Amino acid sequence: MENAVDSLLEHPLGAMLGNFTVAILGLVLFLAVFEMVTKYNCWDEIRKGNVAVAMATGGKIFGICNVLRFSIQAKVSIYETMKWSVVGFVLLLAAYFMFEFLTPVFSIDDEIAADNRAVGLTAMLISVSLSYVIGASIF
Repeated sequence: MENAVDSLLEHPLGAMLGNFTVAILGLVLFLAVFEMVTKYNCWDEIRKGNVAVAMATGGKIFGICNVLRFSIQAKVSIYETMKWSVVGFVLLLAAYFMFEFLTPVFSIDDEIAADNRAVGLTAMLISVSLSYVIGASIF
């Protein structure tokens, strides 16, 4: 089975579709994990117009996809792309917990749920910025 998949991925269109599929599945999976660790429901809050949640979630989406971009650009196999996306996600998740831990004067989740846009923007920029550092480390 692995050889059949590898032969399909050798064609540029097959490689593009394979990378796209891995990106979509990874994004859905990783966002579901982020949803479980936050105190608020991202999609309900976004539906209500909570801009802080939208910024924080958008930063997570960009961060995950940016790590995937770097792994695809490194021209590694689809299996390596999946591995690096998991590593990148774990690091982004760790950064999220460090951000919460390093701001003991208030709860990041509570502030974002309350539509504190300054905190939402900071969370977004942390995810985006660290995704570049993580991505640049992929080789």
